[in-house]
Amino acid sequence: MSAAYRGSMLRTIVIAVISALLSPAPVAAAPGPGTNYAVDDAFTSPRTAWWRDAKFGMFVHFGDYSGWGGEYRRPDGTICRDAEWIRLRCEIPWPEYEAAAKKFNPAKFDAGAIVKLAKDAGQKYLVVTSKHHDGYAMWPTKVNKWNLRDTSAFDPNRDILAELKQAADAAGLKFGLYYSINDWHTTGTADNYAQYKKDMHAQLKELMTAYHPDLMWFDGQGQPWWSLADGEELQSYLHGLNPNLIINDRVTKSRGIVDGDYETPERQANIPAAPIAAVPWESCVTTSDRWGWARYDTNFKSSSVLTRYLLDIVGRDGDFLLNVGPDDTGVIPKGAQDSLRGVGQWLRANENSQAVYGATYTGLVADPAWGAVSRKGDKLYLSVYDWPDVGKLHLSTLDKFGITGARVLGSDQAVGWAAAGDGFDLTPSGAATGPIATVIELTITTPAAVPGSGTGLKAQYWKNTTFSGTPEVTRVEPALNFAWRTKGSPAPSIPADGFSARYTGFVQPQFTGEHTFLTVSDETVRVWVDGKLVIDNATPHGPAVNKAAVTLQAGKKYSIRVDYTESTGEAYLKLLWANPNRKQRVIPAAQLYPA
Repeated sequence: MSAAYRGSMLRTIVIAVISALLSPAPVAAAPGPGTNYAVDDAFTSPRTAWWRDAKFGMFVHFGDYSGWGGEYRRPDGTICRDAEWIRLRCEIPWPEYEAAAKKFNPAKFDAGAIVKLAKDAGQKYLVVTSKHHDGYAMWPTKVNKWNLRDTSAFDPNRDILAELKQAADAAGLKFGLYYSINDWHTTGTADNYAQYKKDMHAQLKELMTAYHPDLMWFDGQGQPWWSLADGEELQSYLHGLNPNLIINDRVTKSRGIVDGDYETPERQANIPAAPIAAVPWESCVTTSDRWGWARYDTNFKSSSVLTRYLLDIVGRDGDFLLNVGPDDTGVIPKGAQDSLRGVGQWLRANENSQAVYGATYTGLVADPAWGAVSRKGDKLYLSVYDWPDVGKLHLSTLDKFGITGARVLGSDQAVGWAAAGDGFDLTPSGAATGPIATVIELTITTPAAVPGSGTGLKAQYWKNTTFSGTPEVTRVEPALNFAWRTKGSPAPSIPADGFSARYTGFVQPQFTGEHTFLTVSDETVRVWVDGKLVIDNATPHGPAVNKAAVTLQAGKKYSIRVDYTESTGEAYLKLLWANPNRKQRVIPAAQLYPA
């Protein structure tokens, strides 16, 4: 890196620090009665729109552990193999581990090259490890000396997070940071918990004010000393620093339906087979077998496999965060580079990217055995892995729609279609456009959504769990989207524990057909639609999703009632719906009318 570039980076950092010092400290949402931590609906919010549309991101696992190359020779001469967990799983003594960190020198780290690789791969955002479980900070933190500037042989004038942030901004990529709540290097974390949490918040403020991440990706949340209240406090603190920040579910206890903005199933074996009920999601997968670099780990997944993972995930309403692990010098292995570039080549060819960016799940068709299907507006994109040399592709439908046109992206071949059995048969007339996937674009017709003019539901809140006496608070709630957690409640006059809520009015569907109503609740919930009890979970429970299928007519108003109680502990209530023509979301105010 040139001296001029280093100077530019240093000026960027200085300006960011000065700006942070001069700006007034943000104020987090006040905890306690009256607080609702659910600031929006992650399915529809402008805050999360870029992430929902991006679909494909790069995960970068890089730290002092990379210097080991995944191998540790024990005193008896045997070899222990791991990667980012090598300190713990190979039981490396701390003095030996710290001595190795002093020699760590990723001098060939090139933020521009990494960001260019992400662009070449078609990725829209980047998430890099700022601190993994061994506690080693990859930025010049002032909290301790266990960091890349103070404990390494790396140029102390360089800051790889600042370099990546600048390169990502220049390339138009969104920037995210991984941070481990767990910290093996901090001795007595459970015993000196208050100080550790203070240091954690100080480090996170450094990251937020110096690098301005769009997304925080937490991990290591499974420790017994990390409580639900801690996660609640941390989310509130971070949103006080940046109200637009996107946060993953591992900020608390990785219970996707109530923690953070989205759920994070890990590795290819756990890619969901369908949309996850009541929560957005992102699947993180390794390019080879390990997250961090290991010199023996050369089992790189092919471009074909990775592209099909991406298409499957998009067709099931998820995002795909694909990991790379730079080596001890800071360079991403060639095998990973080749695989990623192959994905990008497919996306750029034949307009194939139309099936990915901004596309999503459609409830109109079943997930086919021959490939994946995504939707964008009046288009369905059929990504065909197994192209028929002779014959038809069958598409099973879950709701009625019409087809007015069909074409193969990147080809002038004709595609026929005809109603058959439980859906349509499609008959292409030529060859596949490539070996990974050939995309057929269908232009479809569906009913127009019937607009609503509602304002919400009538809400009544009692300072007891039996709906007894006169309600303490009566008002109109525009939506049922509450995360009161451990300290919040519906209103300042209502305590965090021991309250009940009743919501009444009418719901007006935008489409005719089957609707799935979903509730997220802790601790009891009951829902009536058109006078019928459709959800009945009156046994006290922790965070849970309940569903009910109800057939409705577009534009007609149906009575709805929701009863909820909270005795002790956490409190959550969300009311969502989904329809083949409208993916799941919190029911909006425009479709709800107070009684």
